[in-house]
Amino acid sequence: MTSSPALRLAVDIGGTFTDTVLAGAAGEILASAKTATTPTDPTVGAAAGTERVLAQAGHHIGEVTGFVHGTTLATNALIERRGALVATVTTEGFRDILGIGYERRYSQYDINIDKPDLLVSRAHSFTVRERMSVAGEPLTDLDEASVDAVIEKLRAARIEAVAICLLHAYANPAHEERLRACILARIPGIAVSLSSEVSPEAREFDRLCTTIANAYVQPLMGSYLTDFETKFTAQGLTCPILMMTASGGMTTLETATRYPIRLVESGPAGGAILAAMTARRCGLPEILSFDMGGTTAKLCLIDNYKPQTTRAFEIARAARFIKGSGMPVRIPVMDMIEIGAGGGSIATVDRLGRILVGPQSAGSDPGPAAFGKGGQEATVTDADAVSGYLDPERFAEGRLSLDIQTAQRALTRSVAVKLVLSARQAAIGVYDIVDESMASAARMHAVESGKDLGQRTMIAFGGNGPLHATRVARRAGVSRILIPPDPGVGSAVGFLHAPVSFEVIRSLHMTLEDLDADRLNGLFDGMAHEAEEIVLKGAPGAQLERRKTAFMRYRGQGHEIMITLPDRAFTAVDATAMQEAFEAEYSRQFSRAVPGMQIEVLNWGLTVQAIQTQPDNVLQPETMQHAALRRRTICCDLTGHLVEAVVVERSAMQQGDRLNGPALIVEPQTTTLVSADFCASVDPFGNLLLVALDAGEDLDD
Repeated sequence: MTSSPALRLAVDIGGTFTDTVLAGAAGEILASAKTATTPTDPTVGAAAGTERVLAQAGHHIGEVTGFVHGTTLATNALIERRGALVATVTTEGFRDILGIGYERRYSQYDINIDKPDLLVSRAHSFTVRERMSVAGEPLTDLDEASVDAVIEKLRAARIEAVAICLLHAYANPAHEERLRACILARIPGIAVSLSSEVSPEAREFDRLCTTIANAYVQPLMGSYLTDFETKFTAQGLTCPILMMTASGGMTTLETATRYPIRLVESGPAGGAILAAMTARRCGLPEILSFDMGGTTAKLCLIDNYKPQTTRAFEIARAARFIKGSGMPVRIPVMDMIEIGAGGGSIATVDRLGRILVGPQSAGSDPGPAAFGKGGQEATVTDADAVSGYLDPERFAEGRLSLDIQTAQRALTRSVAVKLVLSARQAAIGVYDIVDESMASAARMHAVESGKDLGQRTMIAFGGNGPLHATRVARRAGVSRILIPPDPGVGSAVGFLHAPVSFEVIRSLHMTLEDLDADRLNGLFDGMAHEAEEIVLKGAPGAQLERRKTAFMRYRGQGHEIMITLPDRAFTAVDATAMQEAFEAEYSRQFSRAVPGMQIEVLNWGLTVQAIQTQPDNVLQPETMQHAALRRRTICCDLTGHLVEAVVVERSAMQQGDRLNGPALIVEPQTTTLVSADFCASVDPFGNLLLVALDAGEDLDD
């Protein structure tokens, strides 16, 4: 009797499509599928994709030994305001933390400024009498009478979730934990989030906002994750389901249910992992990751094979590119810029006669007009279809035939008539606008990070990434592009290479002059116990590795920079090494250190992750046929004229083949456009390599 093969399954639920990937024991992709997301019940689309890939590979779900899931549900709930009715409970005298915020306007001279919607009205902001010192010492005990009064107000308002954020609870959570116990004893089943668990660090406004966001999506995500697990268990799944997190790691369903805010941006994190893995394999330390799906486009800078990370980002900005116009959240997350630019992004014309694209999306239902499902608005996919870039019979693995005439009518009605253009000219306008939006976002992200895009290679994936890669790269000043295997389901492929991990942050203020090594070691021991317990639930028996960090600044500064620390016990003499590491990083970021300034540490971090045992490469098919060419009339994205483009199946290309643009390289879940100023070839790892032609070669070749 032979043993069952080790199979790993990844499911990424996006706003438009659900991507599913099945991989074998050696990391090879056995099957993949792209199915329409089912907004009313996302598990339906996920189940359909799972059934399809298992049928393609000739396996059944009982053979699956690893299951990783990522979803946009938490993100969309926050953006679309579809969460629970939330109330806050803060320390007496601090009711208006949300209203005060940072005590500044994000746009100083905008008289019609839209303030960020922080989810909780003042009427649902309650307080209790208590006080904790910054050192975690009780100054005023939790007053039971004030607790009883708050509980009655919660009942009267029919509150569904509570965000508790008491003063300095990160230093001592006793009052928050007692308050939660009292609420649950009187109102069983209500969702309660504690700031001391969700975001246990200083800065009251950020800590409260993060706790509110967690509470807001907790009932929805708890119900969803329970239904998801129940459905797949009923189908025969026997292995645990792990959830992708925003930091690029995986965690258990239990942890995801407690901290659903960590699931925000989990899908894009998988894409960044794929890009970093591809960069390492190809020896490319500086990368621009470009992930364009049906609803959004995500761009991330990768240096030394690691995506940039951050501990602070904003949700649902009122002004898309202006910092401070959204809801601040402090969780570990990959640092990327995301804009509403995808295949389903809707094109309109404003009163000034300008074409606008996104952020509104047609989604999967009804979807772009070309889908023939009743969509009336013109979208980016309609523009690409009218321009000839999409094969009507091959789109979405041949299960969805594009209706080009309906796409033309939508473009004519939404754009062309208003600007006195033809449908083809309207299509050019739409994709020019969206491509420039993505390129400008990339340039802005690079400038904010002090990086140069010119020397970077773009790694493009997602359902629409390869189709728009050359057009975006040209505008962003990038001359080399890699398209990895299975790019249409790239984020799901990235899920399969993510480690089981968890990060813990704690606030403990110290100056390097007065470094208390014993207290610091005790802090890290407690953090390690918490993180290791969570990681081992997701990876029983795994070897663990730890990464310690310190968030340091010159005394009096407002923000910190992260410094990596050695994974060992500390002594007082380590203060010198910490100072040297801080000054080196400070000099790198700001050109010079500041002599004679006292250095302090506000927060300490510990990341624990399971050491991965699966191979770090994706096997390619053993044999390939030579490319068989055919031709198709498309609109040249450089001149706007109709030209004949070579069309080739990606599976028919092999290393050594060279293809000059204009050309289309088609595969089941996406199409790569090779513009007239680019050439394409296949590298030793099965990636498509697109390189900009020299100035003398471009249009005459």
